[in-house]
Amino acid sequence: EVMVPFNYTEFIEDATSLVNKRIISMSRIDDAVSRILRVKFTMGLFENPLADLSFADQLGKKEHRELAREAVRKSLVLLKNGNTPNQQFLPLPKKASKILVAGSHASNLGYQCGGWSIQWMGGSGDITAGTTILDAIKSTVGDATPVVYSENPDDSLMKKNEFSFAIVVVGEPPYAETVGDNTDLTILDPGPDTIRTVCSALKCAVVVVSGRPVVIEPYLPLMEALVAAWLPGTEGQGIADVLFGDYGFTGKLSRTWFKSVDQLPMNFGDPHYDPLFPLGFGLAINSSQ
Repeated sequence: EVMVPFNYTEFIEDATSLVNKRIISMSRIDDAVSRILRVKFTMGLFENPLADLSFADQLGKKEHRELAREAVRKSLVLLKNGNTPNQQFLPLPKKASKILVAGSHASNLGYQCGGWSIQWMGGSGDITAGTTILDAIKSTVGDATPVVYSENPDDSLMKKNEFSFAIVVVGEPPYAETVGDNTDLTILDPGPDTIRTVCSALKCAVVVVSGRPVVIEPYLPLMEALVAAWLPGTEGQGIADVLFGDYGFTGKLSRTWFKSVDQLPMNFGDPHYDPLFPLGFGLAINSSQ
């Protein structure tokens, strides 16, 4: 398979030239083509070349979204919950005088979905139909509980309001393939500043939306609770379901969460294994830390 989406005419010219110069043999071309054709014949693509659209109207139906919401609930991993077993922070109360929601990923459906969503690299904002984490929080709390959203609040907002607590939702921007390669593995700016500002002033739960473990260790002492939400997709209601205690946390880390990128590569069983959270880690509500 050759994945050349834009310069395919040049590729065809180059491949043809290499065959004519006998640098690539015709037997090699025949082998590649015959294997591709064999798969297409086996799949019946020549007899039925067009997709079956009879179920197209089922896409995005309520039952499917409920299943996706359940998957979100079950995939969340609770990494921190209070500073002692006797001072656990989650679940959050639905009735509160006022709640602050902050962070770059709290009200961004595209960021929740990540890459390979609608477009190759995903996108920002309302790329499709769904429920943002902010909207999920608003629909979960009591009717008399106001929810204030500020993407990156300053100290003055918190001084002017008497917030009961804050939920900070930060993470990575969408990416796919090599665009996501980096050696820093940091959350999107101004995420670190948002955590510092909000969690220094209020008791806060931090939700990280990312495709992989990211740098979070420096900010861990500031927060009361930390949840790894991965890339939950369109059904943000699944996050509110668990934050506010309608369901418990059951998820476990499928990979090691590092303290610092200087440790990488670091895998379970390595002599230098010293993770922030080990492979398989995941708290449950009321579990001992």
